Amino acid sequence: MSLKEKLADDLKDALRQGDESRKTAIRMTMWAIKNGEVAAGKPMEDKDVIATLAKQVKQRRESIEEFGKAGRQDLVAKEEAEMRVLQAYLPPEMGREEILAEVRKVIDEVGARGPGDKGRVMQAVMPRLAGRAEGRIISDVVSEQLASL
Repeated sequence: MSLKEKLADDLKDALRQGDESRKTAIRMTMWAIKNGEVAAGKPMEDKDVIATLAKQVKQRRESIEEFGKAGRQDLVAKEEAEMRVLQAYLPPEMGREEILAEVRKVIDEVGARGPGDKGRVMQAVMPRLAGRAEGRIISDVVSEQLASL
């Protein structure tokens, strides 16, 4: 069963159970997937669905931060619940050490020599770690490693 089919089945279950957080989170993700398919002109594969899920989680993280600043704990709780639902579909996040090992491999592969090569390293490492690590953390690790060369 593809990830997209699993989301559709889980949406049906959430509707039957009246689980508002699951229903909203999955429905919004299904819309994002559909929009991506229309834009690309072809159905999404699981890797694309994972990237869409990761983007949805990131949006919720940003919303949680902004709602927290505004003192809207009701909206923070809602966004956190939806984020937990979506994170269940993502592969487990990589730890900093795993990211570091992958970044070092890529630096060796592309022959990076310093901070000026960050773009080349990021371009090579992002597809490998997509959906398994947050882009900001990857960027920080790449910058640290390139600065020490």
